[in-house]
Amino acid sequence: MARTIGVILAGGRSSRMGTDKASVEVGSSTMLDHVGQALGQVADEIVVAGRSEPIGGYPVLADPGVPHRGPLAGLAAAATAHARSDLVVVAVDQPWVRPETLTNLVATARDLPVLPVDGGIRQTTCAVYPAGSLPGISEELAGGGSIQSLLDRISFEPITESAWQAWGEDGRSWFSADTMAAVAVGIDRYGLP
Repeated sequence: MARTIGVILAGGRSSRMGTDKASVEVGSSTMLDHVGQALGQVADEIVVAGRSEPIGGYPVLADPGVPHRGPLAGLAAAATAHARSDLVVVAVDQPWVRPETLTNLVATARDLPVLPVDGGIRQTTCAVYPAGSLPGISEELAGGGSIQSLLDRISFEPITESAWQAWGEDGRSWFSADTMAAVAVGIDRYGLP
């Protein structure tokens, strides 16, 4: 059985936030800590992708090549470093991610990436990418692609709204708090994580 690696995608410039999103406090913890705590309930190990300097006590994986190339670069770094592991991926700016949702995504995973679809939008940064399910990821990255374009090519297992709602999920797990205004909206909508 493959090991499960929790991957916190934290390689962006945080330009919309104006400060490093990983260190933004939401309630009593940082966004990084909230995501790490949720992943810690489903993963054998947690890494932070998109960083070259240690953060939060987690091992880090630098983006391959030029830094700050988006979530695909962090996913590629994790897939290269942990090729025989299942990757449970969550963006650092998703502090409301539910361990229950991650548990259900892991339980659903077989051969293809597994991700929720909400309003027709694939939630690529709250997903499971099983071992070996990312053929050609380095080529996709080198060609300027994205996780979306990769999934167009390799396919994926969608988790529909009715399925994730049956898990008790309401969309909070992939709510992106990428600005301070979005953090306020998240607190108003979901309470403190």
